[in-house]
Amino acid sequence: MITEKILGNKSDASFKESTSSDKPIRSVVKAVSWRVVGTLDTLLVSWYATGNLSMASSIASIDFVTKMILYFFHERAWNAIKWGKNE
Repeated sequence: MITEKILGNKSDASFKESTSSDKPIRSVVKAVSWRVVGTLDTLLVSWYATGNLSMASSIASIDFVTKMILYFFHERAWNAIKWGKNE
């Protein structure tokens, strides 16, 4: 089985247990930290493209807010899709 090749002799059940042990706060912190990295990238690219740090900061700020909102709705949509979920 593929999971045995990846995980050695561990069963599917032990894999599920190990991936479900993350606390929700960890997911929130990971999402925010990733968004910060993405916003810094947008800031640097915008600054390079415009040559104006003030303009780049405005772009990065808008990017941060809009992508957090989009991410929320993206997650809610995926939550409604049953494909790939364990029942």
